[in-house]
Amino acid sequence: MDFKDDAQLDSSQVESRGGGGRIPGGGLAIGGGAAGIVALIVALIFGINPGDITGGGSAQPAPVGPSSDLTAQCKTGQDADQNEECRVVGVVNSIQDYWPKAVQGYEPAKTVMFSGQVDTACGAADASVGPFYCPADRQVYLDLSFFKELESKFGAKGGPFAQAYVIGHEYGHHVQNLLGTNAKAQEGPEQGPESGSVRLELQADCYSGAWAKNAYETGLFEKPFTKTDIEEALSAASAVGDDSIQERTQGRVNPEGFTHGTSAQRVKWFTTGYESGDPGRCDTFAGNI
Repeated sequence: MDFKDDAQLDSSQVESRGGGGRIPGGGLAIGGGAAGIVALIVALIFGINPGDITGGGSAQPAPVGPSSDLTAQCKTGQDADQNEECRVVGVVNSIQDYWPKAVQGYEPAKTVMFSGQVDTACGAADASVGPFYCPADRQVYLDLSFFKELESKFGAKGGPFAQAYVIGHEYGHHVQNLLGTNAKAQEGPEQGPESGSVRLELQADCYSGAWAKNAYETGLFEKPFTKTDIEEALSAASAVGDDSIQERTQGRVNPEGFTHGTSAQRVKWFTTGYESGDPGRCDTFAGNI
């Protein structure tokens, strides 16, 4: 995944925020040792609100560290190829250049990169939460340390495009929020192989794939994504399947506890979006998934 050296970045779409003080009310209720932490990460990786799970929606704002200005360091595509934060800026720019052409009435959403902990309209969150989208303030939250966890704990190959896939997924949730799709996910059971939650997550995977197919047309990348790039995304998608996570953390698979879809489903739906390049092919709420 290479950016054009002279591509111009818009750093106003991304905020880099330092770590803060103690989260009011004791912070996130993370229990059960390492397995519990992994379970919480998985529950929130791709769009579940921290406040919904932890009861943090009523928490008072947590102190946060100072924001750093990315304008000086993230100016061009060359910066994006050399700096991880600038790469996030470039990916976000590309995603937000694509979606207005695909969805009428698209409204931009800011990404907040944080370290340690952060306050959101969905509640207070710390670094163990991983990337998530908060519908209440329409922002994506991203702790870059998560991507190391994706490799070390989840067994993904890692790489720049694995990061791009995750960011694309979170913006998929933003698109769902704008389209009112979240209401569909509330119909029927909250968990299970056919649940609305699983269908919502798989659709976000598909949306990420649709952006990836069209990303070159946004003018920021040197060339279309390679087979290696896509393999990084597929590895990440497979690593965070419900069945893979349950097998790793519990030693068995319980389909009735699914919230995000199996590894095979996540790969299938990202691939559907990527091969078609059409978000209209991403209706996971119709028929079998």
